[in-house]
Amino acid sequence: MSAQAPDRPEGLSAYVAVTAAYWAFMLTDGALRMLVLLHFHSLGFSPVQLAYLFVLYEIAGMVTNLSAGWIAARFGLTSTLYAGLSLQVVALLALTQLDPAWSIAASVAFVMCVQGASGVAKDLAKMSSKSAVKLLAPSEGGGLFRWVALLTGSKNAVKGLGFLLGAALLATLGFTWAVLAMALVLLLILIAVALFMPSGLPKGRKGAKFSEVFSKSANVNWLSAARVFLFGARDVWFVVGIPIYFYAVLSDGSEAGNRAAFFMIGTFMAVWMILYGAVQAAAPRILRAKARPEGELIHAARGWAAALFVVPAVLTVAVLLSPTPEAWLTGVLVIGLLVFGAIFAVNSSLHSYLILAFTKSERVTMDVGFYYMANAAGRLIGTLLSGLTYQIGGLPLVLGTAAAMVALAALLSGRLSAEVQDASELGA
Repeated sequence: MSAQAPDRPEGLSAYVAVTAAYWAFMLTDGALRMLVLLHFHSLGFSPVQLAYLFVLYEIAGMVTNLSAGWIAARFGLTSTLYAGLSLQVVALLALTQLDPAWSIAASVAFVMCVQGASGVAKDLAKMSSKSAVKLLAPSEGGGLFRWVALLTGSKNAVKGLGFLLGAALLATLGFTWAVLAMALVLLLILIAVALFMPSGLPKGRKGAKFSEVFSKSANVNWLSAARVFLFGARDVWFVVGIPIYFYAVLSDGSEAGNRAAFFMIGTFMAVWMILYGAVQAAAPRILRAKARPEGELIHAARGWAAALFVVPAVLTVAVLLSPTPEAWLTGVLVIGLLVFGAIFAVNSSLHSYLILAFTKSERVTMDVGFYYMANAAGRLIGTLLSGLTYQIGGLPLVLGTAAAMVALAALLSGRLSAEVQDASELGA
């Protein structure tokens, strides 16, 4: 695998095509998550049962990321991108076969399997897109950080729009027609990308070995460990806890009340994700990356994680002071979680940059796959704890668990070394 695309204009075109396909995928991914969560909550599923719906999604992501790096190194990045888009279309079509007459156990099992397929699809597309940044970004003037921040930030903004789209489609078209419409749109995008994808991405190398996916870099391993707890801290409240809490506060139980709650929850989740994406894209400017040595950016990861810890800790105290839902508490939660999203975005953007800075070009798909396997592990832990902590201890336990996980992420980030493996490609 070459360190860089031989033709910069073609390589840039390939990067743009991959990014556009990734945007389309994440729009459907965000919409599907909101559709599943709100639809099954309205059917009476408990918080733990709702969490189960996403468990296989995250497990599949761990397995996929661990192997996708090798698959891309062996067969090329376009093959993993096409496979991810195709599998998402299949998963969406399968979900339209869900029968309301099935038992809760059968429905949970079926949706878990479909979500598992969607998890594989998502991480094939993600690994392809993130690896393309390392290979195609300019190597001067902080280009690597800017390109990865732009890709990651725009992706999350699009996913936020997907949350709003999913809630709106559920309230207007209903579950089955909404899922079918998304499958059709994504299929058309897949066909367009396959027909017009320019050259510029590596084709793969036959000598790639699966054992190479396990990194020998201490920095990659410590960063991956920190990523587990960083994303666990987000998903412990994001997946089940906060949406269900807001549903309980906003809905009066009537059909009109449920629809209004769907829209308001979808709007909040969309705004949160769009803000998150916008701050991610702006992270190089926030951190003044061009003017700072690489070592300072590495050490900044711990400081920003420590700042993030303060937010769920304060929100936990606020909820404990008001055990029953009140208007002021809902306002504090909304503002606090938006602040969490902004600080979390800087943390996430720093991590996304550092994994590319730490890896070498010849094994970028391996290290990126391993790193996002850790990311999926964090989401899995957060997903499981989201339903469990909300059912056991309500919102205080959810937010307290998030604070504890951020603290662990900060401690692990402190183990990163200022020495990088591929300093020539840091571009800072």
